[in-house]
Amino acid sequence: MATAKIDRARVADTALRLLNEVGLEGLSLRAIAKELDVKAPALYWHFKDKQALLDEMATEMLRRMTADLVFGPDTDWREALGGAMRGLREHLLRYRDGAKVYSGTRFTDMSYAVPMEAHLRVLTASGFAPAAAARAWFTAYSYSIGYVIEEQAMGPDPAAGVEGYDLDARAERLAEFPLAATAGAEMFRDHDAGFEAGLAAVIEGIGRTLLG
Repeated sequence: MATAKIDRARVADTALRLLNEVGLEGLSLRAIAKELDVKAPALYWHFKDKQALLDEMATEMLRRMTADLVFGPDTDWREALGGAMRGLREHLLRYRDGAKVYSGTRFTDMSYAVPMEAHLRVLTASGFAPAAAARAWFTAYSYSIGYVIEEQAMGPDPAAGVEGYDLDARAERLAEFPLAATAGAEMFRDHDAGFEAGLAAVIEGIGRTLLG
């Protein structure tokens, strides 16, 4: 085994690369140790368990997102919020099971503070009360993560050998329920258009219910 020094950053970066090959279920400390050419116990100096590693992976994903954060304090709140959610989706889709890794984790440093403060400042400068700004941001954020979780779960995912939802078979199963049957095309095809339609509805709803 190699004796090259490893640290949290190197382990997290390796884990994110390996994630695209094996997915969340196949990702383990043992597999990462093999990739790093070290013995598995060496990783426990940095991460007590897989959840601690997932927390660091999510934080590294956030750091990379933050590096792409570009908008000024005078940016229209709709543009800023929509752009941030598109960026979130784009980054999550760079990793197999990226949304599952990112959701439900606890960030390991304060990387989230800078982008969150920037988003909330845009919202409050546009007339949102602080509490309403927080609710607006979290509503759009939750929609975006949830959408990508479903998007990645339904495929297609060539790396995992998943071809995507068989809408013809679904329609046959739902033959007695015509509205539900035809809804499949809207829900499970053209994820880009679907995300944009849902995001537009969320932003419109935020403007109508939380602003002012």
